[in-house]
Amino acid sequence: MADLAYIDGYWGPITSRTTCEGHYAVSPYIAEFFNTLSNVPGILLAFLILVNSIRQGFEKRFSSLNLATMMVGLGSMLFHGTLQHVHQQSEETPMVWLMLMYFYVLYSPDWHYRSTMPTVLFIYGFIFAIIHSQLRFLLTYQIHYFFLGLLCLPRMYKYYIHMTDRHAKWLAHMYIVTLLLGCIFWGLDWAFCNKVLPWKVDLHGHALWHFFVGLDYCFANTYLQFCRAQQLNWSPQLRYFWGLPYVKIVKPKQQ
Repeated sequence: MADLAYIDGYWGPITSRTTCEGHYAVSPYIAEFFNTLSNVPGILLAFLILVNSIRQGFEKRFSSLNLATMMVGLGSMLFHGTLQHVHQQSEETPMVWLMLMYFYVLYSPDWHYRSTMPTVLFIYGFIFAIIHSQLRFLLTYQIHYFFLGLLCLPRMYKYYIHMTDRHAKWLAHMYIVTLLLGCIFWGLDWAFCNKVLPWKVDLHGHALWHFFVGLDYCFANTYLQFCRAQQLNWSPQLRYFWGLPYVKIVKPKQQ
């Protein structure tokens, strides 16, 4: 993205796409320092939601969803920390896997053939990973990723209009707000990067995109847990740990 001179750093010549952040400007071991560290909050939040999912006995799909969220953050750290094309795949491929997990979590409760959907999605994700590792098609990848997100919107909207709990609706609102904020900062970084480079100014728009999308993923994961707990009559409640929302459930006693 940025029109910067390619620098040979600790990880060798830069072979991936870049952002507006200066290369090895803060640390000789981290190619894009702020773009790398901005993934940490999202990883930690996904880990906390993962722990809560396991502790309260949510279905394994929610553990997989949060693990996939963590994979995206870790892959992004590896990519921005090295700016190597091979590690760029470690961010982009898990992003597609994560969208497939969202599709599965959203639509699986009403799917009658339980083994069909995960099998098809697994094969799809596997084939995509192979193709994407061999071909560089950034625009096609972005369109593909956007299309997968659109497939999830109808069910997300259905969950929202049937949600009566105001605290859960607040989660949905925060999901939208953080997504919009992330997109705004991503767009600013993309649109104005080359214009501010002569003044050596970094807007850190891409780092802020990471931060807000990390929050966005975690609001979405918590909201989906709440919706699933309602479907199972687990009497979900939204609680807070140091200001962070999580779902507390009470499973009905077996007769």
